[in-house]
Amino acid sequence: MYTKPGCEKKVSNLLSRRNFENFCPMKRMVNITKRERMEPLFNSYVFIAIGENELLNVRLIENVVNVVYWLGKPATVRHEEIEVMKRFINEYSNVKLEKNQLSLEAIERTIGGDKTGKTPIVTVKNNTVKIALPSIGYMLIAEIETSSGEIITSIKQSYSLPDKYQFAG
Repeated sequence: MYTKPGCEKKVSNLLSRRNFENFCPMKRMVNITKRERMEPLFNSYVFIAIGENELLNVRLIENVVNVVYWLGKPATVRHEEIEVMKRFINEYSNVKLEKNQLSLEAIERTIGGDKTGKTPIVTVKNNTVKIALPSIGYMLIAEIETSSGEIITSIKQSYSLPDKYQFAG
């Protein structure tokens, strides 16, 4: 859903109080003085799991602008991608977003990905980890401290990735 600017966390708290399952991804930012702060990963967006019959109730919540629509229907994000986002932002700081124009079908054709779309597409290259989120058209990007085999093995195990096509570089 789309919120007023700067109201993502407030909307998430209101949704939780009304027993709506929601996710407001917050990224951990560390500045040069090593101070840590939390910021929304997606400005003005909160993800919510609801049925179409509950859309009106959600629109009436303070600071909600509207539900996001795609092709005339409420936009959906796959549960697996929400889980990947949760793990990724918990594991890394200074996570960035990058617009990705590849659809799930294009990724499957290009990389030979699984047809269920349940396996995230991960790239580790030059101390950077990227995970594609094709249903929303973005990639999550984080810098890692080293490109050692231990870290790559850890990432593979963390996201239950097979060896054949998820890693490049």
